[in-house]
Amino acid sequence: MGQLFGTDGVRGVANVDLTAEMALGLSVAAAHVLAEAGSFEGHRPVAVVGRDPRASGEFLEAAVVAGLASAGVDVLLVGVLPTPAVAYLTAELGADLGVMLSASHNAMPDNGVKFLARGGHKLDDDLEERIEAVYEEHRTGAPWDRPTGSGVGRVRTYDAGFEQYVTHLVGVLPNRLDGLKVVLDEAHGAASLVSPEAFTRAGAEIVTIGAEPDGLNINDGCGSTHLGKLQAAVLEHGADLGIAHDGDADRCLAVDHTGAEVDGDQIMAVLALAMRERGVLRADTVVATVMSNLGFKLAMEREGLSIIQTAVGDRYVLEEMKEHSYALGGEQSGHVIIWDHATTGDGTLTGLMLAARVAQTGRTLRDLAAVMERLPQVLVNVPDVDRTRVGSSAELAAAVADAERELGATGRVLLRPSGTEPLVRVMVEAADIDQARSVAGRLADVVKSALG
Repeated sequence: MGQLFGTDGVRGVANVDLTAEMALGLSVAAAHVLAEAGSFEGHRPVAVVGRDPRASGEFLEAAVVAGLASAGVDVLLVGVLPTPAVAYLTAELGADLGVMLSASHNAMPDNGVKFLARGGHKLDDDLEERIEAVYEEHRTGAPWDRPTGSGVGRVRTYDAGFEQYVTHLVGVLPNRLDGLKVVLDEAHGAASLVSPEAFTRAGAEIVTIGAEPDGLNINDGCGSTHLGKLQAAVLEHGADLGIAHDGDADRCLAVDHTGAEVDGDQIMAVLALAMRERGVLRADTVVATVMSNLGFKLAMEREGLSIIQTAVGDRYVLEEMKEHSYALGGEQSGHVIIWDHATTGDGTLTGLMLAARVAQTGRTLRDLAAVMERLPQVLVNVPDVDRTRVGSSAELAAAVADAERELGATGRVLLRPSGTEPLVRVMVEAADIDQARSVAGRLADVVKSALG
């Protein structure tokens, strides 16, 4: 990765880190790089552009559209829709690329630009690096080759995207949700209209909170990063379950009828068993990251399912799923990918599938989620150390080996150097929280002494 692109596009404080000039320049660069790669060969290119409700998305959208059209790309503006909706429409409409303006679960002042390739897939790392290099080259003065006359891109609003996406969501459900009462927390984000419409059409009785975006209140004390309001609403309304999304609705966390949180690992466990029962869990395998709770791994193994673990980040889960056509993968944070129906994490689809399992079995979400027991997990950040020596320190390796022997089969140790800061993350899981804290504290001390 370069300096601009992270694991999920380019993000930063809007109008400071991510300016209109940058959004325009990146869009022109993306058009040129994809053209050079042969993505537009033999036809006039088309892009789908969507955004979440952030106020800054209005001017950033205008900049992206200007950049693409000036590079000869026709633009379909789909307005405020979730990231997975933009991915779906990019594929459904046969567009050559998609662009989503969102900073996901980040606070309102942030925003981001995410480019999607044909088919609604995330761009490969090498293409992102090339886009960044081309952007930097032209930012410092190299002139663009610009089309003129009829060669410039045309821009039009595409209003049918909402209906197409909702129809898709409801159409892939294995059964209806009649009889369920569901509270939906939309984080004042991109799914504020889509999610309630889809759940209602699927037959659920719904209560919505956090569904009044004003451009400033996205993720503000609500959504998947702040479950308190959803938990209270589920209890207040006597709902069967609650579903929480983040700002761009590529995540889903849940709350059972008692108000207890159901995280991404538990959601994947429930969906994995449902998919195996329907015969659609290819190779009886689920893809997760190394940060998934050990309880998830133990539960899936007990149920006869295989687990493949990747590096942290939904892009790495996606890469593994694409390569082997696995049907289900995701992260503890609620990025759940159902490959047969989505090319990225889709919070609304995940919530619908989870509710469908509750409706189909007649069991409570609490009962279904009990298939796995979340082991206590302790995470300690150790700052101001040389993170590059995590894998080469003999002292640290010996301490980790001692910790693993102490924890045995019901515990786990993971040391992760930060990708952006001079710190190391120490994660310990154990059957007992006090043991997890004790082991994590000892390891953190060794990290300080060995790498400080």
